[in-house]
Amino acid sequence: MPMTYLVVLMAIFFIPLRNLPTGGRRRFLATLRRVSIGGIAEAQDGKFGDILLADVLTSYAKVFGDVFVTLCMFFSAGGSSTDHPNRSCGGTLFVPLLMAVPSIIRFRQCLIEYLRVRRAPYKESSGWGGQHLANALKYSTAFPVIITSAMQRGAGPESDVVALHRAWLVAVLVNSLYSFYWDVAKDWDLTLFSSRERASVHHPWGLRDRLVFRSAGLYYFVIGLDLMLRCSWSMKLSPHLDKFSDYESGIFMIELLEVFRRWMWIFFRVETEWIRNSSTGLGIDDILLGDYQGKDDDD
Repeated sequence: MPMTYLVVLMAIFFIPLRNLPTGGRRRFLATLRRVSIGGIAEAQDGKFGDILLADVLTSYAKVFGDVFVTLCMFFSAGGSSTDHPNRSCGGTLFVPLLMAVPSIIRFRQCLIEYLRVRRAPYKESSGWGGQHLANALKYSTAFPVIITSAMQRGAGPESDVVALHRAWLVAVLVNSLYSFYWDVAKDWDLTLFSSRERASVHHPWGLRDRLVFRSAGLYYFVIGLDLMLRCSWSMKLSPHLDKFSDYESGIFMIELLEVFRRWMWIFFRVETEWIRNSSTGLGIDDILLGDYQGKDDDD
């Protein structure tokens, strides 16, 4: 059944069925091809759409690893993709490498954006590109988590296990808190971490002047939920998850919560982008999704 589902899903994207829309599917596949190698469009060609898709892929890191485990079990001698999950299938190299790919993609995109800023004439709105380097650093903090997790699976003496686990905890803490800070301060443009702006009388404490959603309480709730889910999602890379083979429902719930967090994040990220563009004019940095009404959009 899992393999049948994967085959059908791939067929929906690639087989040109008449009863299914074609324009949006072509655009999605073109974007996916560009993003899959770490590419990113120019602002006028839909850079923001590339960023959204690549960020969504980072939330599917654990899913990619699980798909590899399923395929490994399916093609193993005497194995089956419907057996009890054998999370040792694939060893300690391929699964961690697959889980690192989405972060590598976003890391490369950030470096491309930095180089574009450096080559272009200086603009006060974009500065010297330091924010893109800081964003690249954020995605690079996932690598120590993945590396220490893989090392713990093959650790020998008890002393090595303890030391690696401590290093893993530090890496998880840095990754979770840095990512949470970036969500709030950079992706959503909220003033929670700005000591000079968060107490301004022009907006609710820690938020911003323009809010599309009327309830300030909603923003506070989302901030708290994002912090909680950011920390829980870091557990996806825990080397101990494969020990809980009897609790696959728990692993599934962790993955489901991260998909929900990313779904929630997208609403506020798009809101922020719309406010930036509607208040300062299009073309300063990002265009939302480019010219969607192309000649291929005939549905």
